[in-house]
Amino acid sequence: MILHIATFRWKPEVTDADVAALTAALQEMAAGIPELRSYIADTNLHLRPGGADYGVAAVLDDAAGLDAYLDHPAHLAVYEKHLGGMLAERSAAQLAISGGALA
Repeated sequence: MILHIATFRWKPEVTDADVAALTAALQEMAAGIPELRSYIADTNLHLRPGGADYGVAAVLDDAAGLDAYLDHPAHLAVYEKHLGGMLAERSAAQLAISGGALA
């Protein structure tokens, strides 16, 4: 299994309403992508200094599932309608999950 993590920093003009609309759109999108085994997207709690403004964590079976998720029309639509205009910076990583590391 693969854990896909993406973090985002917003442009200064991004509002709380923009973030709420993005979160709702991502949750709706995730419900329609069968390759996603687990999915969470939300604002960073900022419990430690620094860090991104927002994060997404998705668990998928394999690289083909990751590709299906990232290339899915619903994912691309969320990027086009919300995320693309909000981003100042993006970072992502894919980690192998083995032995029930994220049970």
